[in-house]
Order: sequence, then C-alpha cells, then structure tokens
Amino acid sequence: MTTPGGERQASAAQAGGRPAELAAGRVGRPHGLDGSFYVTRPRPRLLGLGVELGVGGERREIVRRAGTDQRPIVRLAGIVDRAGAEGLRGTELTVLQDDAPALAEGEWWSHELEGCVVRDGERLLGTVLRLLELPSCEVLEVGPVDGGPPLLVPMVKDAIRRVEVAERRIDVDTDFLGLTGEAPSDAEPPTPPATDERP
Repeated sequence: MTTPGGERQASAAQAGGRPAELAAGRVGRPHGLDGSFYVTRPRPRLLGLGVELGVGGERREIVRRAGTDQRPIVRLAGIVDRAGAEGLRGTELTVLQDDAPALAEGEWWSHELEGCVVRDGERLLGTVLRLLELPSCEVLEVGPVDGGPPLLVPMVKDAIRRVEVAERRIDVDTDFLGLTGEAPSDAEPPTPPATDERP
C-alpha cells in the first residue's frame, strides 16, 4: 500500500465479473507446532486477526497474528500442525478487494499505480513497473522510455507532485530526483511486465 505515504483502494472488479483480489503475501516457513507460519512479502494491513485469506483455492480466516509487520506470523483456521503449514509453503495469500480495509484520501493500492505513465510536465520518463518496499520508504520502479536501467522514485511528497490514477499518470519532480537530460515527450512508454499485485 502506498501514498506519497500509502495506497488507494480500487473499486472495479476484475475482468469477467470475478471479485478482485489483493496479494497479502506468501506462506513462509512454519513457526512452532500449531500450524502457524511466517508470511513473506507481507502486506501487514491485509493480515489482521479475523481477516479471511484465499490460500490454495480455499478461504481461511486468520485465527492468530503475531510477530512484527516486517515478519508477521499467522495461523489460519483449519491448519492445526506444522505439517499443514509446511504443505502450504510458497502459496500466495490473497484478500478480496471488497474485504480490504478502506484507505484514506490520497492512498492507492500498488496495482493501481503499475502501468501509470510517469512525467515531469511534458517530459515523459517512463512507466511504473512495480512498487518496491525499501527499508526507508516505498519507491516506484519506473521503466525508462529510453530503455536504460530502471528509475527509482520514492513515494514522498517532494518527489511526487500528483497521482492521477483515472488518467494513468503520475507527475514527478525531476529536480528533486536529480535527473538530468531530456526524454522525448512523444516517445512510447515501455509496457510493464505482468505482476502478482506486488512490488
């Protein structure tokens, strides 16, 4: 989740009428003997006690939440021993978008930002490939229009002037980012790769 601080919840369902789902993490190694496990690539806001997660084609409620936001430990209903947790290892955890917590104005879910064109005024920089969580802050990984190495744009107000999800556009301050040179304003932005909702 991100703003120049967090993420904003989308309202549209996935194509085909199926409920949209958000990636909450993946099942990591077991913790203890009661079926608890660590969550890798976690989205802590989606891992609250009582939340129903999709896992392995089933939906299971979180009945235990421990650890930290960086290394959460959860146990799911019906998973009662270490072998059960080990059997799910590596499985993606999802939350129905309609069940996700409401986000404040000026927040976005990461999948809303992926694919947005990044500009500084009329200067085209590239396209958001994914959102990354670094120790200090979240950053947008931007595929440059010239095909060079990815640009990393921190999700802070000094770097992000405006996010227009409906227009699929993000305006940034290249002076703050320390970028020099000009990218052609009429160049085609790169196409982002398919993602699993996560940076």
